[in-house]
Amino acid sequence: MTSDLCCPIVELRQYTVHPERRDDLVTLFDGEFVESQESLGMRLIGQFRDLDAPGRFVWIRGFADMATRHEALTAFYSGPVWKRYGQAANVTMIDVDDVYLLHPADAGSGFPFPGVGGEVPARPPAGATLTPSSVVGVVVYPVAGDLREFGRFFAAEVEPTLGVSPLARLETDPSPNTFPALPVRESANAFVWVARFDDAAAHATHRIAWERLPHLHADLRRRLSATPTELRLAPTARSLLR
Repeated sequence: MTSDLCCPIVELRQYTVHPERRDDLVTLFDGEFVESQESLGMRLIGQFRDLDAPGRFVWIRGFADMATRHEALTAFYSGPVWKRYGQAANVTMIDVDDVYLLHPADAGSGFPFPGVGGEVPARPPAGATLTPSSVVGVVVYPVAGDLREFGRFFAAEVEPTLGVSPLARLETDPSPNTFPALPVRESANAFVWVARFDDAAAHATHRIAWERLPHLHADLRRRLSATPTELRLAPTARSLLR
């Protein structure tokens, strides 16, 4: 990892879980799966409850490169922590294959490191239960054409109207999946925008302002292959991104 950015390779992982078991997964994840992954060379950027889908758990994980990803995932999923707690995690889940493999869209557009958000404090300690009021907004844009051209359009035309500075701008990484036991969206051509809001009200204000720009919506839609996916995410008690 560099001293100022995290991370050259990023996974955006959206899990479909049993709604009544999501809190069980969050407790297990925050308690057992943070330091145990980071000790092997991964970076746990954030883990979240989806505010609009009780059956969705979202997390973001980073790596220095694809070779490190292979080594770290192999070590973790064959190691003692997953052997001990993996079954307990698996029974909370329905589907874990909705995964985007990404990299920063341009120089400087990765997550800030180590705070992953500028002035964000260090990760709360093990056992923390207090969840922040902040909301992390993630928008996944399925791009119809060239990702770099879309990124230039977005930075010049869309981002200045959004009223918030992004934490990260990411795009699909075309590298072959180095750990096929965990599938990723192989054919994705996506641009991903991530921002932090102080609370749900601040996010709602942002969305209202965006809806007042129909001309820009039309210009954006012409560049997309499908409707964007928008996520409103509540950080868990130990999420670094909060």
